[in-house]
Amino acid sequence: MRALTILAVLVFAASSDGAVAETGDAERGAKVFRQCVSCHQVGEAAKNRVGPHLNGVFGRLAGSVAGFRYSDHMKRASADGLVWTFETLDAFLENPKSLVSATRMSFRGLKKAQDRADILAYLRRYSDKPSDIPESEPTLHLGGPDLDPAVLALQGDPDYGEYLSSECTTCHQADGSSQGIPSITSWPAENFVVAMHAYKQQLRPHPVMQMLAGRLSDEEIAALAAYFGGLD
Repeated sequence: MRALTILAVLVFAASSDGAVAETGDAERGAKVFRQCVSCHQVGEAAKNRVGPHLNGVFGRLAGSVAGFRYSDHMKRASADGLVWTFETLDAFLENPKSLVSATRMSFRGLKKAQDRADILAYLRRYSDKPSDIPESEPTLHLGGPDLDPAVLALQGDPDYGEYLSSECTTCHQADGSSQGIPSITSWPAENFVVAMHAYKQQLRPHPVMQMLAGRLSDEEIAALAAYFGGLD
């Protein structure tokens, strides 16, 4: 009993340092979801609209709703094995481009962790196995992956990025052509950095990209972002 009491004190001390878990409120989430209804439906008789229906979204492979026409980038995410879990949905709702770079979802994201927790609690009601989905988790993401703002503020050296780029251009074409491999030429630097850190933190599922990103330092990612972002 004493050990449990000590553990509870330690957990409280850690959570009071800013890492407080958000608790989802499904009733409030239904109101937050009003921002989504022009594109998505959920519940009885839900159908695909501009976006796919969201019934059973938890545990579903991305890009897998029958009859919906997905973008090439969402199809690639599906082929990589992206599954909608609490963590990946939270990251996608905060910044859709953190997981799918050229998603057609024209939504800037929900920046408040409580809003995301509430909407996920609401969608949880329409999951096949809602009891298996956590109500909430600590949400300390910046644009999807957990990033120190200083990482986004790094000014990359494009010359160093060009030096590092040979491993990238074995698959990604520097001229911007896209033949089964998405183009990364002229990407905004912030989008590039967020995507690479999403691979590094294994939010994006592609195993080769996870391995490559895992070997890169913050400065090297910034340099590559500067180089590819500057290509015409």
